[in-house]
Amino acid sequence: MCPAVKAVSFQKGYKLFIEFDNDECGILDMAPYLNFGIFSTIKDPEVFRQVRISFDTIEWCGGIDLDPKFVYEKCVRSRKHFQ
Repeated sequence: MCPAVKAVSFQKGYKLFIEFDNDECGILDMAPYLNFGIFSTIKDPEVFRQVRISFDTIEWCGGIDLDPKFVYEKCVRSRKHFQ
C-alpha cells in the first residue's frame, strides 16, 4: 500500500509539491501527461492550479484524479518546497 497524500501545492509549470503521510515529499511533474486523454482538460494553468486532495490522492474538478501509486512512484523526492 502506498502512502497517502496529506498536502499538495501548485508549483511553476505543471509541477506539484506533494507531501505524504509517511513524512516523505516530492515533486510530481505532470507536463508529460497533459496531452493524453482526460488530462488534456487540466492543461489550462488556471484549471491545473485547482488541484486538491481527495481521499489518499489528488484530483481536479470533474473528478479527474490519479492513482495513489502513480503519484508516489512518479514523485521525485525532495526535502523542501520550491516555487
